[in-house]
Amino acid sequence: MSVIAARKATRQIRVGKVLVGGGAPISVQSMTTTKTHDVDATLQQIAELTAAGCDIVRVAVPNQEDADALGALVAKSPIPVIADIHFQPRYVFAAIDAGCAAVRVNPGNIKAFDDKVAEIAQAATAAGVSLRIGVNAGSLDQRIYAKYGGPTAEALVESALWEASLFEAVDFYDFKISVKHHDPLTVIAAYRLLSERCDYPLHLGVTEAGLALQGTVKSAVAFGVLLSEGIGDTIRVSLSAPPVEEVKAGVKILESLDLRPKQLEIISCPTCGRCQVDVYTLAEQVTDAFADFKVPLRVAVMGCIVNGPGEAREADLGVASGNGKGQIFVHGEVIKTVPEAEIVTSLLEAAQALAD
Repeated sequence: MSVIAARKATRQIRVGKVLVGGGAPISVQSMTTTKTHDVDATLQQIAELTAAGCDIVRVAVPNQEDADALGALVAKSPIPVIADIHFQPRYVFAAIDAGCAAVRVNPGNIKAFDDKVAEIAQAATAAGVSLRIGVNAGSLDQRIYAKYGGPTAEALVESALWEASLFEAVDFYDFKISVKHHDPLTVIAAYRLLSERCDYPLHLGVTEAGLALQGTVKSAVAFGVLLSEGIGDTIRVSLSAPPVEEVKAGVKILESLDLRPKQLEIISCPTCGRCQVDVYTLAEQVTDAFADFKVPLRVAVMGCIVNGPGEAREADLGVASGNGKGQIFVHGEVIKTVPEAEIVTSLLEAAQALAD
């Protein structure tokens, strides 16, 4: 019996070639850290994100120079590009005109946003562009902030649904919603409430989550709870780290919940006083050696004679190490025993044989 609840039925929107909501696979997003007007550097980063498994990429558009670069980026990006707009509504129209797949708008940060809704909806409809209404704890509409005394889950949801109602009033429904906070418990509460009150596709995120370890843990906690309840249609793991690390973390979260087909998985023991091999180093060496290996295999790196052989047998491929040597397993059978110095090479050879 699955512990993952059925996905909530949501509307489906299109972000370029990627479908979001309505039962479509949960997509992974990230955001470039380059200056958007540096087209070559931005495209290079987008290529790295795509190779890591990113489905949709967002780029910042804080000024006219960045807005002017959007057309060139869209033309060459291998994945859909979302323009991230704050403060200046004119850049929303520039992004639509440039052919961006979607535009993220933060109502709390855009001057006189409410007065621009009808015009934005008309332009987006004509171009077939979807939107994301992105509400953040740090930029909550001051009217709602004052009402609740802070960026509570209820405040985030009320802000998002108010802005959604403005688009609904002009018969525009082609958007997804996010309600982000730095606290994973507030994120869980907000998305649960939002999911109860609307059927729009939801973009999950923990904002200002922190450095790689803290941010990944906070995102995994919030996403794990929400996705297991069937809530969420697209995700971004926000990290103070290179954006490719966001994508890797997001992909692994989905794979761990069986919400994305598993790719290469390297499991390794936590080590203890029984270990007769440096598992940390060996696991890192195996991970580096398999960095470009694209075939979905589970590889076990074990350093203990107690659990090692059993764990290695459960994997597609594995090694149980000790006494300066390693037993190489393939589908539960020992195929050979090699010196410790030859473990990585032997695992790669066995993996390639399986792939072939």
